[in-house]
Amino acid sequence: MTDQILETATLGGGCFWCTEAVYLETRGVVSVASGYSGGKAETANYEAVCSGTTQHAEVIQIQFDPSVISFADILEIFWHTHDPTTLNRQGNDVGPQYRSVIFYHDENQREVAERSKMEAAGLWSDPIVTEISPFETFYPAEQYHQDYYKKVGDRNPYCTYIISPKMEKFRKQFPEKLK
Repeated sequence: MTDQILETATLGGGCFWCTEAVYLETRGVVSVASGYSGGKAETANYEAVCSGTTQHAEVIQIQFDPSVISFADILEIFWHTHDPTTLNRQGNDVGPQYRSVIFYHDENQREVAERSKMEAAGLWSDPIVTEISPFETFYPAEQYHQDYYKKVGDRNPYCTYIISPKMEKFRKQFPEKLK
């Protein structure tokens, strides 16, 4: 039996509850953690990040099995499950912490991200503003943010009106990528 070799992807597509929910149901994804990345402060927590002073984005860090799902497939889902054309905004969530961003972990990921961004341009009528930057540090979000949609579901109005429709769209658009 061989050891499973996993890769890491770090993505920001607005609220991490939304992006986490999508990838938790994606075949080949082993784990997803909500957190913060891309800021200048030496630490990050929800209150500080929401203040806008740390410059961190809400992100998810995905551990995935590349023999099951490629980084390009991870990005295909990314482009279809958030709006990469709005700067520092996803719907009613506004601020730099909600920016669209791909933090690449190596040169291959950078190249795949750049290529996929060009290919995704045809999906949107407005220009894509997604940032593609080198990964530096990931700060896990507080425990109550982890697996949020799975734990809370439609008991939270945000989940009912924002995440549930996004999940329906994802399941319908990518049935072959579901666990």
